[in-house]
Amino acid sequence: MKRGTRVDAPATPEARKALWGSAVGYAMDGFDLLILGFMLRNIASDLQLGQPEAASLVTGTLVGAVLGGLLFGMLSDRLGRVRVLTWTIVLFAVFTGLCALAQGYWDLLAYRTIAGLGLGGEFGIGMALVAEAWPKEKRARASSYVGLGWQAGVLLAAIVTPLLLPVIGWRGMFAIGILPALAAWFIRSTLHEPELFTARNARAVRESFPLRLLVKDTETTKTSLGLIILCSVQNFGYYGVMIWLPNYLSSRFGYGLTQSAVWTSVTIIGMAAGIYAFGQIADRLGRRPTFLGYMVGAAVMVVLYSQLTGATALLIGGAVMGFFVNGMLGGYGALISELYPTAVRATAQNVLFNVGRAVGGFGPVVVAAIAGVHGFETAIAALAALYVLDIVALWLLIPERRGAELT
Repeated sequence: MKRGTRVDAPATPEARKALWGSAVGYAMDGFDLLILGFMLRNIASDLQLGQPEAASLVTGTLVGAVLGGLLFGMLSDRLGRVRVLTWTIVLFAVFTGLCALAQGYWDLLAYRTIAGLGLGGEFGIGMALVAEAWPKEKRARASSYVGLGWQAGVLLAAIVTPLLLPVIGWRGMFAIGILPALAAWFIRSTLHEPELFTARNARAVRESFPLRLLVKDTETTKTSLGLIILCSVQNFGYYGVMIWLPNYLSSRFGYGLTQSAVWTSVTIIGMAAGIYAFGQIADRLGRRPTFLGYMVGAAVMVVLYSQLTGATALLIGGAVMGFFVNGMLGGYGALISELYPTAVRATAQNVLFNVGRAVGGFGPVVVAAIAGVHGFETAIAALAALYVLDIVALWLLIPERRGAELT
């Protein structure tokens, strides 16, 4: 072996199973949220909802995710990653299925919000589970692979919705949400707690109120604030673009459901490529430079995409925009895991990311409001200002701890 050659530690079979289980659960979440975007027009027509009411179904889901992130994150830090991960998926699946029985706006909003409780626990617990199981040299890559689970779910939604929605309607599409319960059973029956977590439990380390560890001193408080800003911009940009992208393509270019699904699928493929590349780059160059490059790319691309008119340009531009806008999702699991100890790791993942998801939940509402006055082109281009805020927060508040030993 040549001197200076770096050899990464191999992932164990348990680590790979943890990755698989977390990615499968996250795929189900992505599937649900994108089919909601495709179905908003049908739901609004059937239940006689206005555009703000339809958009609030997404917002309600994501606000519920904040509460779920808080509750299930703390339970996971105390009771275990695998057990609580199963609970979140079952809760999410049951109430997504109940949406098929909704009779009006308010009960549908309630079902969506409760389903959001389960969705809120899913992301952070899976990311903590994987970060604790994988070797430090591959931590960002493992995080990005979990993020790819989400993209697989949304890509599946983009493919099957045009085929199934005209046949089974929006109620039938929600009924498919029962499927995550099967994924939950699979996850619970094959996964084990990471050694890092069980060792901490054996030492009986307890924190009665783990949220205090997120603001335990000035430096940690600055870090938590910076991550909330990053996660808020990440989710605002993602949901602001993806929830209304089918409607944008339809209203501006006259695309039908199938055409919108094709364009959305290509955008999702670009997002998947961005997530995969983020993990590879972040493990080699560091978290901060990788985030910075993606933020600049996102700011440029949302402006450029809003100016495109040709079919080919939209297709290619959507993929490149998706690469940067959602590619950063590949880094949050590793970044947050390295900044907080095991006693509060799942709580930090869930609370910080889901506070951002709640803020991001207003993305569809804000985009709809701006679009109603100035058009979707202006609404999408305006997202660029958020990425400037992102860059400032990263530069001033987030430290670099690539490959740090987890404590």
